[in-house]
Amino acid sequence: MTLVIGVLVVLQSWLPAQAVTGRTRALLFEPNARLIPIEQQPFYGELLRDAGSWSDVVLGQVVGSSPRATLLNFYAVMAEVGDRADRLGRYSALVEARRDGEDRQEQIDDTNLLFDLAVRALDASVFPQSVRGGMADEAAIQLKHVLDYVFTHSVEPISIPDSAGMKALNDQRTKPVDAWRIPGTAITLTSDLVGDPENNLYVFSADTVRQIHAMYEEIRDYPPIQQPFATPHFYHDFILTPGYLVPPDWYLRFPRSWRSVFEIPVLDQTLFQVVCAIAVISIYLLVAGWLIRLLVDSYRDRPLGDSLPAKPGPWVQDGIAWRRFFFILPVLPLTRLAEYLIDDEVNFTGLPLVVVTYAFYVIWFVTAGLVVFLFFEALGRTGSEFLTRVRGSGSEWRLQRVSSFLMPLCRALGGLIAVAIFYRLLILLGLPASTVLAFSAVPGLAIGLGASKLLGNLFAGLSIQTDRPLRVGEFCRVGDSLGYITKIGLRSLELQTLESRVTIPNSIADEATIVNYSRRSHRPDRRPMQSLELRLDLDGAFSPYQLEEVLHQTRRSLEARQDLHHPLVTLERSADGAAQSLVVVAMVELHGWPAYLRLRDHLLLQLEELIERAQLSEIALGIAYGTTPEQLQRVPALMQKAVEVDSGLRFLACRLERIAAFSYDHVLEFSSLHSEHDAFEDSLHELNRRIIETLAAEGIEIPFPTQTLMLNPSDAAHP
Repeated sequence: MTLVIGVLVVLQSWLPAQAVTGRTRALLFEPNARLIPIEQQPFYGELLRDAGSWSDVVLGQVVGSSPRATLLNFYAVMAEVGDRADRLGRYSALVEARRDGEDRQEQIDDTNLLFDLAVRALDASVFPQSVRGGMADEAAIQLKHVLDYVFTHSVEPISIPDSAGMKALNDQRTKPVDAWRIPGTAITLTSDLVGDPENNLYVFSADTVRQIHAMYEEIRDYPPIQQPFATPHFYHDFILTPGYLVPPDWYLRFPRSWRSVFEIPVLDQTLFQVVCAIAVISIYLLVAGWLIRLLVDSYRDRPLGDSLPAKPGPWVQDGIAWRRFFFILPVLPLTRLAEYLIDDEVNFTGLPLVVVTYAFYVIWFVTAGLVVFLFFEALGRTGSEFLTRVRGSGSEWRLQRVSSFLMPLCRALGGLIAVAIFYRLLILLGLPASTVLAFSAVPGLAIGLGASKLLGNLFAGLSIQTDRPLRVGEFCRVGDSLGYITKIGLRSLELQTLESRVTIPNSIADEATIVNYSRRSHRPDRRPMQSLELRLDLDGAFSPYQLEEVLHQTRRSLEARQDLHHPLVTLERSADGAAQSLVVVAMVELHGWPAYLRLRDHLLLQLEELIERAQLSEIALGIAYGTTPEQLQRVPALMQKAVEVDSGLRFLACRLERIAAFSYDHVLEFSSLHSEHDAFEDSLHELNRRIIETLAAEGIEIPFPTQTLMLNPSDAAHP
């Protein structure tokens, strides 16, 4: 059964690509036309600029908001990856790194990271999940070779549209589409992704990825291409050496004569890879076969080499069940290890990799289903004996009565989980959803017979575990409950809120709106982060300058904090337009309510201080009516001088804002450069004193409100 499924799925995934190859040619260039070198293409200058930026850092993303951004980024990054892999894959580089004390592994990790960023520019959804990673890697390298050919054999200038260019193209089209194809090829970039209607970034389309192998087969036998960004040996080195992009150090230490023998091609692999794969598979089959034989022997009337009686009694069934479970359990890690060695260390590629991966996936999932069933079988046996002894009975008939009630439940649960695992296998193997749906008749019948609630929670739990919208330790909102996920079981999940621990059935959680405030990292050495959002109402009337100062001070202060990642600061007006709110959103590496609340309280106090600082950074200054025009003209310069005495303050403006009833009202605007709020308040104190002293020295008065009481003569005579 395993072999049949593997063969069918391989044919199902491989034959469409071969059909495309036989039907049409993906690259249609005139063979005798005058070719335009890549250096004369209109995009070459921008390509040089992008290549320079990627040669220094490995941050950012390859996909962009236009075909030009994605295509040039991908080509520049893949050229950089190819050059690095070629350089690091030489024995001389290993010797130089050891001699110069360089961190070779860091260079390899940076190269792998760049390659991973480039692979994300491909819509690899056409590949089954089980082999998506390996096939996407190969497709990216093959696409790089195809682009080398396209950019060197073009007979016309290739104009790659940016965002404005795409808009202009769609204005000319009868039916606008978010896609662009390289002229004369089947290479298409699109932002229209199935299942992601909000996407606005361009990637190489699924149809392009499906045809990459056919395109590469058309140009693979052409002479090496000579141009600055060409990597003619990239794919050859990738498939003919062990390891990932760069061969391992132990392989590079082999003499060159040995490696020339090792790299003799055999079925699109090398002699070394084939021999190593045969060795790994042989050892795997020997160990797995021995474990399976032990499992089969345990079902004999008298297991070989066993001292148990020919017909074991019910009280020893739990021991036999646990032994069966532990006989088959090692096959799971053994299968993963064998797959890892062949895929990552030996580096099988192409159709052999697909066949091996499918075979190991089938073996692993079938074994996993068997392990789950045997586990629940053993658990039911042990549970039956335990319940029987707790009730104070040691008779076999009592054990059989308890077993007759408990064992069907355990077997049903184990079988149900095994079926779910099998469904997961079918999805990973890339079978159509309609085919997978055809296998749901048995669970559907069980639901119809009355187990809908239990199975609903069970399937919802499997869905949560499979899709993984939540993980233990993440900060989430499930429905109306907000807290940290502490447990995800098959029936329910637990949420630790600020007040209590909430248990939510999986079926309810699966249907509820889930807001996950945590951000996951693709790198295992990085801790997960969660978002922190704060909203503070700005009480009172803030002038436009004060609002600008709130944003400036908040952004400057938050960007200086090491415990905040990607802080965002903005203003938001209420629905009625009566008040403004300061909104701060940042990612933090925190886990648990105590640390979360501690940081939140500290940020709230800091933001309150920054808001107060913005309020105090605008001073209304009244000047008496008796002030002469010459004195009024000197007021801005005097205020600037008073501010600039303090290096922690920056003068912005001083203006005569209005002529009030009792004074000439000026507004002094300045900005603070202090990192501590107390230091700012001290500076403000000194500034106010300097303003008073400066005005007094210039003979300029600050008026105070006065009132005049008018009395009638009659009132004066009769107090």
